[in-house]
Amino acid sequence: MSRYGVVIPAFNASATIRETLQSVASQTLHPERVVVVDDGSSDDLAAAIEGIDLPLELLRQDNAGPGSATTRGIAALSAPFIATLDADDLWLPGKIEAQLAYLERLPGAAGVFTHIRNFRDGEPDAMAPTATPGWSRSTMLIRREVADAVGPVFDPPGGRGEMIDWIARAREAGFVLDMMAEVLALRRIRPGSLSYGRDATRDRGYLEVARLAMLRRAQNKAGSS
Repeated sequence: MSRYGVVIPAFNASATIRETLQSVASQTLHPERVVVVDDGSSDDLAAAIEGIDLPLELLRQDNAGPGSATTRGIAALSAPFIATLDADDLWLPGKIEAQLAYLERLPGAAGVFTHIRNFRDGEPDAMAPTATPGWSRSTMLIRREVADAVGPVFDPPGGRGEMIDWIARAREAGFVLDMMAEVLALRRIRPGSLSYGRDATRDRGYLEVARLAMLRRAQNKAGSS
């Protein structure tokens, strides 16, 4: 199997990141390197990740958003495959092995995602009854050259929507991104997290992502006419 690295952006995630990293350590195929990017946290992230049996590197930056932290982490990796993961979510043990096998069978696929199931904070066995397609950071595995070609993960206003924007740009560039039917990741739902509930300020990011996509389509249409 091919080598892969992992990027985990983290902001005040000391309460959850250890469990997240343990789910990486439990993979049937171990990563070449795991880069945790501390995005200006005020908690003690270094203490939370100490002693975990992984090839870990902790980078720090002023708070700039999860997209910026993801971009910095990707730049620090050299492996031919890159996986990303939010600092409060979990991988199931065979996730990476299944995704790498998928990409090796289908060389035309630039990246592959998996289905994901929600669970309540502190209750990993209390999962939602249905799974959803996980077009998200926590399920993504991509080829290195795709990350280089698509470029940075931009942070829209409010801190939501950055991965939707990046995935849209990858598709617009002609890259094929596939979705596996298997549930191979779990999303933690907890008050205060970016994935919790609706928020008018945070949800501005989704509107900005949609606006930018429409602008790109208009520009592409004008350029081809």
